[in-house]
Amino acid sequence: MASSNKNIRLIAVAFVLAISGTVFSQAPGAGADSQGEPNINQAHAVADGQKLKIDGLVVKSNADGFTLRGSDGKETEVTLNDKTKVKAVGSGLFHSNRKSGPTDIMRGLRMTVQGKGNSNGQLVAESSRFEERDLRTAQALASRVDPVETQANSTQALAESNSTRIDDHEKRIGQTEQNAQRLSGQIEELSQIANAAGAAAEKAQTTADQAKTQAGEANDRIDSLDDYQVITTMTVHFKPGSANLSARAKKEIDEVATSLDKNLKGWIVTVEGYADSTGNSAGNRSLSERRANAVIRYLVTKHDLPLRRVVQPFGYGSLNPAAANNTRQGRALNRRAEISILLNKAISPQAFSNQTASEDQLYRQP
Repeated sequence: MASSNKNIRLIAVAFVLAISGTVFSQAPGAGADSQGEPNINQAHAVADGQKLKIDGLVVKSNADGFTLRGSDGKETEVTLNDKTKVKAVGSGLFHSNRKSGPTDIMRGLRMTVQGKGNSNGQLVAESSRFEERDLRTAQALASRVDPVETQANSTQALAESNSTRIDDHEKRIGQTEQNAQRLSGQIEELSQIANAAGAAAEKAQTTADQAKTQAGEANDRIDSLDDYQVITTMTVHFKPGSANLSARAKKEIDEVATSLDKNLKGWIVTVEGYADSTGNSAGNRSLSERRANAVIRYLVTKHDLPLRRVVQPFGYGSLNPAAANNTRQGRALNRRAEISILLNKAISPQAFSNQTASEDQLYRQP
């Protein structure tokens, strides 16, 4: 498991670097851009009415469509409408195809899209497909890409700041040498210059020590990117055979959604659907998945929940019951969807610390 998490983390880092391009680039004037080399990632306009089928990687996505980058580096804007068919292709012997939707389309997902161009140079998708295993990889990246990008930008800012400080020190050293040449016969002033140089060296050492400490902290946080803590969990229940949210269930979801501090960084939402043991396994599995999707759909449409915060919903069917299925009350408890909000310790360490302190204080109360 540790090896798998490490591999996913490395894939996330590589994906961020591939998209951002120049997070750790050379200083101005020394990179490829200064030599006039063109950017291979170019926008591709589709002719109005042109039929087109493309394969590529989703590099941007929103509620109305997404941007697909082909193997030639060209990026095509794809728009979705009510007639667009989205299909998830299962992999393996026991995984069948399923109908999907825009909520599954996210950055890092490899897709095949077919459609026609419009007057704006965009491809209006008639059908699109992707593999389930590619979706799982994209979801794993989604929970890690934002934290890695933030950390990479922070590291770049630190590097630029250190570069500026080094330039300042070099200028000061140059001025000191000029003063030494002009005042070579004045020992007292030379002594003062030497003292100033010693102070600058101490300051430079202090700066270097601080940079080393910050780099160590950054590495520790990167190592904790897959370490999540559950901060809120709630359960909503459904009527027999139904995946519709009741007024009470919506009210309970509203309370959780409005209490969440959306200024926090590094939080994600997981939704798991369940059913009682009535009916067959396949039907219960489908029903539980529809219940999980109903919760996600409500959070997105009612509370503008960003899709990048949502982990793929899953339906367990009648597995993992909350109570025995041999009573009416027990079956009612098992017709449910469980919503969990998780916080990444590496991205919001202060928020996690405050959360832990609040929980500790609550537990100490008589």
